[in-house]
Amino acid sequence: MRLDPRLTGSLNLYIPRLKPLMSLVCPVACAIVLVSCSKTHAGGASAMMMPAAPVRAVAAVSSDVPLDVSAVGTAESITSVDIKSRVAGQILRVDFQEGQNLVAGQLLFEIDPVPLERQIAETQADIAKDVALEQQARANVTKDEANIQQTAAAARRGMELSREGIFSKEQTEQVVSTNEQAQAALAADRAAVESAVASNNADHARLQQTELQLGYTKITAPISGRAGAIQVRAGNLIKDNDAALVTILQISPIYVSFGIPEQLLDDVRKFDAQHALVVRATPDGEKMVTGKLVFIDNTVDSTTGTIKLKALFDNPNRTLWPGQFVNVQTQLEVQHDCVTVPVRAIETGPQGKYVWLMNKADGTVQIRPVQVARNYTPASGGEVAIIGNGLTVGDLVVSEGQMRLVPGMKVRLLQPQTQLGQTGSADTSNPS
Repeated sequence: MRLDPRLTGSLNLYIPRLKPLMSLVCPVACAIVLVSCSKTHAGGASAMMMPAAPVRAVAAVSSDVPLDVSAVGTAESITSVDIKSRVAGQILRVDFQEGQNLVAGQLLFEIDPVPLERQIAETQADIAKDVALEQQARANVTKDEANIQQTAAAARRGMELSREGIFSKEQTEQVVSTNEQAQAALAADRAAVESAVASNNADHARLQQTELQLGYTKITAPISGRAGAIQVRAGNLIKDNDAALVTILQISPIYVSFGIPEQLLDDVRKFDAQHALVVRATPDGEKMVTGKLVFIDNTVDSTTGTIKLKALFDNPNRTLWPGQFVNVQTQLEVQHDCVTVPVRAIETGPQGKYVWLMNKADGTVQIRPVQVARNYTPASGGEVAIIGNGLTVGDLVVSEGQMRLVPGMKVRLLQPQTQLGQTGSADTSNPS
């Protein structure tokens, strides 16, 4: 087939102009083809081609970890006593200072005893009067008993003489009436004796009551503890059983009350039945003190889902103070052979918690999902995570430098790996 000469001329005209354009398009097309061909190998190759990232790593270890329950508690006085007066009167003297440590039986207040002493003197005079009246009544009884013997004999003789016709009826009636009057007088005097005895007993009871009230004019501390603010001063008039004069709080021993989640109640009851649970309390800025669990409440607070517990502390140095907030820990048991890693090695992602696991053979890292049962802070060293699932003893996990890692990436250790628990602060410097 032959081309039209006009078309051939046109093609000859445009071919020189297309040559520069083709020289640019061909390299771009080749680059696109090469990128698309190597796209499937980009992930692993890029990671392998990246320089090794500097990290620090620790090995997961097996540890015996105590199962502790932590809470915030409040120190409470075991006994609080409001001191009130049992008698009315005027305060003569205050025998202690505010905030003073008191012992049971120590004198606190003295109330003016003069009014009661006068009542005692008056009652003692009434008792003496009752004794005299009783003696007089008993003497009258003795006289009446002697008189009645005489009148009774006269009455008998009068009756005999009346039967013989010697005494007239009027004479007989007179001697009989005299005997009856003597008997009535004897009964009256005996009643007077009983009245005098009853009055004497009543006055003695009143004397004892007044003496008891006189004893109340000296107010002593019923318990050992610390005194609060004094509400009255010398010269003040007070009423019986009125406002509190001072409040005493027992500080040694002392309670610490705290709440735990209701889910832990069964564990607490189980281990408390085996032995008294040890409770440790740490006031802010103070050293830790140790006590024992003594009380588990009988109901769960439905609003907070917690149950109230109380621990008893001897508190000889007054470390704990009523109303003070303290950090509380109680150890339920010791869990053996737990797999632990530092908390700083745990990362959180969309799928949950994970660690960067280092392959000891080729020095690469991979993501390993883990289940963290709980965290624990030993007495020495940093906080560690107790691994429930995902790691075994000896697995090497990255503890610093995780931000720059990708799966399959090679890493280099900045320093020799350390066993958890051997050096609590082995990975403290930042990776370079």
